[in-house]
Amino acid sequence: MNDQTSAETDALADEDFETIGDYHRMAAHHFTAAAKHHLAAADADDEGNEEANARHALLAYRHQLNGVQCAEIAMMESDTLDDEFDVPSAD
Repeated sequence: MNDQTSAETDALADEDFETIGDYHRMAAHHFTAAAKHHLAAADADDEGNEEANARHALLAYRHQLNGVQCAEIAMMESDTLDDEFDVPSAD
């Protein structure tokens, strides 16, 4: 990833999320960035560049965690799905 992508990530992180769609978009952004870093880590490994491999692997992992967090928030904020584990209240 380059400096432009990093700047875009920072801009997205500074945005206020107003809709569930915003969380889905942010999750997709992080998963895409994670995939790019995984590919860069693989290329670095093929070239024997351990430092670049480790750096890209860490960045991929961080993006993956952020993506999962955004996806979880989007799912939890969705009122359209019933939680199969909710215990019905006794009225």
